[in-house]
Amino acid sequence: MSLREPGGRRPTMRDVAARAQVSFKTVSRVVNDEGGVSPPLERRVRKAIDELDFRPNVGARILRRSDRRTASIGLLLEDVANPFSAAVQRAVEDEAEHRGVVVYSASLDEDPARERALAKAFGARNVDGLLLVPAGDDQSHLAAELRAGTAIVCVDREANNLPVDSVVTTNEIGAAEGVRHLAAAGHRRIAFLGDRTTIATARQRHAGYEEALRGLGLPVDPALVVRDVRDAGVADGAVTALLGRPDPPTAFFTAQNLVTVGAVRALRRLGLEHAVALVGFDDFLLADLLRPGVTVVAQDPTAIGRIAAGLLFARIDGDASPPQRRLVPTTLIRRGSGEIAQS
Repeated sequence: MSLREPGGRRPTMRDVAARAQVSFKTVSRVVNDEGGVSPPLERRVRKAIDELDFRPNVGARILRRSDRRTASIGLLLEDVANPFSAAVQRAVEDEAEHRGVVVYSASLDEDPARERALAKAFGARNVDGLLLVPAGDDQSHLAAELRAGTAIVCVDREANNLPVDSVVTTNEIGAAEGVRHLAAAGHRRIAFLGDRTTIATARQRHAGYEEALRGLGLPVDPALVVRDVRDAGVADGAVTALLGRPDPPTAFFTAQNLVTVGAVRALRRLGLEHAVALVGFDDFLLADLLRPGVTVVAQDPTAIGRIAAGLLFARIDGDASPPQRRLVPTTLIRRGSGEIAQS
């Protein structure tokens, strides 16, 4: 009878030893890849492991290790459902997989309290490192984790009051490039739609927008700026309202991918997708298949995730060099919407 039948207990190494008719020490050596077991005995042990569906107790293995490593890391993202976050997560997982490291991930939903709670929960599970997209303006609550030996790297945003590595996009530079691109098509009334002002990257992209306008000698009109746009629905309404003004904008710079999606919906519903120019910050699925295709200032979430994971694993392996800030450049992708000239 299988020891894993409903209601039965989990098989132990002693059960494996009894099934394989070997000593407990022999099973322990096979399970922990210690060597010193003859091939015939190892085959018997592995056959018994398969028959019993035995799974090693990870917690017990950690306690036996002198370095207390768990071969696991935590990944705290803004929202795992967002395409940008999903791409970062996949890149981190790819880097972790060939190291035999498990990635635990969760969404912060821009909630500082959730950041604290989840960081504490992951710390209680003894993850070796933590990759974090900061949700609050103060990460000093993680200082205890650093002192305890947990490696920490911030992704997409820098930490505040915590000396750790960060991997970030050139937000201001990319936003300014997008605005200048619209101005090159003759636009002078360029509206800005941005994410929550509590988010550092949203503030940086707005700063890039204003910097570009001033550099071009164009006025910064507060009436053309809508911030704290939380989702595509709000963006849709904001675009509709701006285009209903007596002096509407002729172009939009949308500073986040879901905001761009809302703008696209509004323009298409109003039949203005070929008349009003649009450049979005951050790419999104099917942006190239629309007509016109959506011009974007694209981030490289795969590179961000890969670099952040590399920094984290280096810290886990003992790198004690000063914290560094790695910049990942954006790329302007011309697809049609940003090239519509002012009529």
